[in-house]
Amino acid sequence: MEFDTTVTGGIFVLIIAVAVGGLIGSNVMPTNTILMMVLPSMLAFGLICLGIGVKHGEHRAGSSGRL
Repeated sequence: MEFDTTVTGGIFVLIIAVAVGGLIGSNVMPTNTILMMVLPSMLAFGLICLGIGVKHGEHRAGSSGRL
Protein backbone atom coordinates (compact mmCIF):
# COMPACT_ATOMS: atom_id res chain seq x y z
CA MET A 1 0.00 0.00 0.00
CA GLU A 2 1.38 3.38 -0.98
CA PHE A 3 1.14 5.96 1.80
CA ASP A 4 0.75 9.44 0.38
CA THR A 5 -0.49 12.51 2.22
CA THR A 6 -4.17 11.75 1.59
CA VAL A 7 -4.02 8.15 2.80
CA THR A 8 -1.93 9.06 5.83
CA GLY A 9 -4.27 11.92 6.77
CA GLY A 10 -7.34 9.74 6.34
CA ILE A 11 -5.97 6.96 8.52
CA PHE A 12 -4.87 9.52 11.13
CA VAL A 13 -8.35 11.08 11.28
CA LEU A 14 -10.01 7.65 11.36
CA ILE A 15 -7.91 6.46 14.32
CA ILE A 16 -8.62 9.65 16.30
CA ALA A 17 -12.33 9.52 15.44
CA VAL A 18 -12.65 5.89 16.57
CA ALA A 19 -10.82 6.63 19.82
CA VAL A 20 -12.91 9.72 20.62
CA GLY A 21 -16.11 7.90 19.63
CA GLY A 22 -15.21 5.04 21.93
CA LEU A 23 -14.60 7.39 24.84
CA ILE A 24 -17.87 9.22 24.25
CA GLY A 25 -19.76 5.95 23.87
CA SER A 26 -18.30 4.40 27.00
CA ASN A 27 -19.41 7.32 29.17
CA VAL A 28 -16.23 7.33 31.27
CA MET A 29 -16.14 11.13 31.45
CA PRO A 30 -18.29 14.05 30.34
CA THR A 31 -18.39 14.70 26.60
CA ASN A 32 -17.22 18.30 27.10
CA THR A 33 -14.07 17.05 28.80
CA ILE A 34 -13.37 14.62 25.98
CA LEU A 35 -13.85 17.21 23.26
CA MET A 36 -12.06 20.08 25.00
CA MET A 37 -9.16 18.24 26.66
CA VAL A 38 -8.69 14.70 25.35
CA LEU A 39 -9.25 15.31 21.62
CA PRO A 40 -6.68 18.15 21.32
CA SER A 41 -4.10 16.17 23.27
CA MET A 42 -4.72 13.11 21.05
CA LEU A 43 -4.21 15.26 17.95
CA ALA A 44 -1.02 16.83 19.31
CA PHE A 45 0.45 13.49 20.40
CA GLY A 46 -0.55 11.88 17.10
CA LEU A 47 1.09 14.62 15.05
CA ILE A 48 4.28 14.39 17.09
CA CYS A 49 4.40 10.60 16.63
CA LEU A 50 3.62 10.95 12.92
CA GLY A 51 6.47 13.43 12.49
CA ILE A 52 8.89 11.18 14.35
CA GLY A 53 7.76 8.20 12.27
CA VAL A 54 8.23 10.06 8.99
CA LYS A 55 11.71 11.20 9.99
CA HIS A 56 12.61 7.66 11.08
CA GLY A 57 11.38 6.32 7.75
CA GLU A 58 13.47 8.88 5.90
CA HIS A 59 16.49 7.89 7.98
CA ARG A 60 15.92 4.18 7.30
CA ALA A 61 15.46 4.76 3.59
CA GLY A 62 18.62 6.85 3.39
CA SER A 63 20.82 4.45 5.35
CA SER A 64 19.76 1.16 3.76
CA GLY A 65 23.25 0.45 2.45
CA ARG A 66 25.02 0.96 5.78
CA LEU A 67 25.04 -1.07 8.96
